[in-house]
Amino acid sequence: MSRENYVIPQHIAIILDGNGRWAKKRMMPRTYGHAQGSKTVEKICEDAYRMGIQYLTVYAFSTENWRRPQEEIDTLMNLLRDYMKDCIKTSKKNNMRVRIIGDISRLDQDLQESIKRLEEASKDNTGLRFQVALNYGGRDELLRAAKRLAGDYAAGRVDLGTFGEDDFENYLDTAGIPSPELLIRTSGEVRLSNYMLWQLAYAELYFTDVLWPDFDKKELQKAIEYYNRRDRRFGGV
Repeated sequence: MSRENYVIPQHIAIILDGNGRWAKKRMMPRTYGHAQGSKTVEKICEDAYRMGIQYLTVYAFSTENWRRPQEEIDTLMNLLRDYMKDCIKTSKKNNMRVRIIGDISRLDQDLQESIKRLEEASKDNTGLRFQVALNYGGRDELLRAAKRLAGDYAAGRVDLGTFGEDDFENYLDTAGIPSPELLIRTSGEVRLSNYMLWQLAYAELYFTDVLWPDFDKKELQKAIEYYNRRDRRFGGV
């Protein structure tokens, strides 16, 4: 494809997979892999924005991740605590707006407060729109959206006769954010794992064997090149 026809996706979603296997290959604990993976997230955010990507959404902690060993969950939560604190400085430095999607009510109160501070501190930034999915599951999101819709209908605030897809999207965690055109999943797994089930309806799906801590700008470019080779017809199908 000629460079004049080369398209940068407006919104890319990523499933960050392979931190544990990356650590195991180095005879290190899984928690070490998660720490390295968080550093990769920071680098990819910078690379993505420089490449012209406007929205980046990463799957950091799913509703199913609570089934992991408690030690690993505790480590992930502590990494999140550190990341939320550091991200306020990073978002200011890089003009990045950060938004958390998912049900944060299950997180510890201090984490919930850190999330609110981060979102408030970065809300006026005009650079990369960075979404982090925490305690997120696609089915859970749809169920919560349906419950809110049912409540509004019961209160007489919704007319189902004129209610459409665009109206329903306003009940999702991603309200106001365009759907991803490209999904990237690292580590060789080939499934959505309950991630953005509504939003990924027409996205191109790119799977790579690269483990997340090893994912870099070169790998991101490969994914975008794959996206450009796809035949995306009018209407998104």
